[in-house]
Amino acid sequence: MKFLTRLIISIIVNGLAIGLTAALLPGIHIVPFSYTTLLLLGIVFGVINAIIRPVVNVLSLPITILSLGLWQLVLNALMLYLGSLFISELKIDGFWWAILGGIVMGIIGSILEAIFKRFVPDESKASHASY
Repeated sequence: MKFLTRLIISIIVNGLAIGLTAALLPGIHIVPFSYTTLLLLGIVFGVINAIIRPVVNVLSLPITILSLGLWQLVLNALMLYLGSLFISELKIDGFWWAILGGIVMGIIGSILEAIFKRFVPDESKASHASY
């Protein structure tokens, strides 16, 4: 049950984050902008973040260390661009829009995760609180 709840929250957070990013930045477009498109984008970005991102992070760790973490901005842009390759409804006007979109999407995603964690209690903490 806990895994399913986290999965649903991850899909919602990813969908909302990319939707808000597209609404804020003129270089990122979602056409048509609908709930089903956002749900599909949330699922695709959830898979990308769960499977592809960890592998790429490990393989590019030396570059990340040498660049003092700035390489992560490029990786965020590449993951966003990769998502646009899978979903034809997501259009990115260029590499710099992908960089900015990755930054904005990361900030919005972090804020949304914090909000959802506040409203959805963690089961392990809730079970220990009753002792």
